[in-house]
Amino acid sequence: MAEVDPELVALTGATGFLGRHLAGRLRARGFRVRALVRRDDPGLEALGVELLRGDLGNEAALEALVAGAGTVVHGAGLVRASRPAEFEAANARGTARLTEAARRRAAGARFVLVSSLAAREPTVSPYARSKHRAEEELARRAGELRPLVLRPPALYGPGDRATLPILAQLARGFLVAPRAPANRFSLLFVDDLAELVAELVAEPHAFAGPIEPDDGTPGGYSWRDLAERAGERTGRRVRLVELPKSVLRAAALVAELGARPWGKAPPLDRGKVAELFHPDWRAADDGRLWRGRQRMTFAEGFERTLAWYRREGWL
Repeated sequence: MAEVDPELVALTGATGFLGRHLAGRLRARGFRVRALVRRDDPGLEALGVELLRGDLGNEAALEALVAGAGTVVHGAGLVRASRPAEFEAANARGTARLTEAARRRAAGARFVLVSSLAAREPTVSPYARSKHRAEEELARRAGELRPLVLRPPALYGPGDRATLPILAQLARGFLVAPRAPANRFSLLFVDDLAELVAELVAEPHAFAGPIEPDDGTPGGYSWRDLAERAGERTGRRVRLVELPKSVLRAAALVAELGARPWGKAPPLDRGKVAELFHPDWRAADDGRLWRGRQRMTFAEGFERTLAWYRREGWL
């Protein structure tokens, strides 16, 4: 078994939304962080993160990334793609390659896979299927690794461009949402997830997983709940504009056809529409994970994120 350093964390996805927050939390706790990146990143360098050039398709880079690491945190993944096969290549096969590299160069290490609640329902969309397959690849190839799967719900917070359109609408007094009033979903503020992952790295819990964390709101949220909570914080009524599935599917098809000649990922696809209309994306939260620490609910998280967007000129 290769000797591993418990203070060294190998991190993928460090340049992404969650990854930046996580790198900062790990460094604040005194961990050495070695991150796989495609290009130089002054922000990560300023945190003291060791940058290693490469991607999930480069096996030599993956081996160098994980060599001797006490923990591997796999946060990289594709959430938008120009065609379904790209999800499989990045999310499932990328996880398989990283797992194999860790088996060879960091046997005995903790391997934390940041998956998604979507993995629970692999038939809903190509993205969901690829995240489910990623979990299967880790389980099948783990060997002497100690795998732990995290399935976060929808994340939001400072620095996130994916939820910016939704929060911008809420700030302006309206929200375009699926016409699915009975649907429920969980949310999680990014700092809370970053802190949870850092804690799992620092003091590995005896949870077998998969772990599905959320912000502790009983029953989760509906789109109307978001509108009401945002209205309470902004002091203005937020009007909910609900669109039927047929309209959103048509819009998704137009977006797909428009993006296809350029080989780009559309802003909305039919898989994402299917995810939006899935009735239950509530996390099976286990409060013991948080050790009594207060998590940020949407009302406060919305206010903090909005303030950050405005300060940075995103709104």
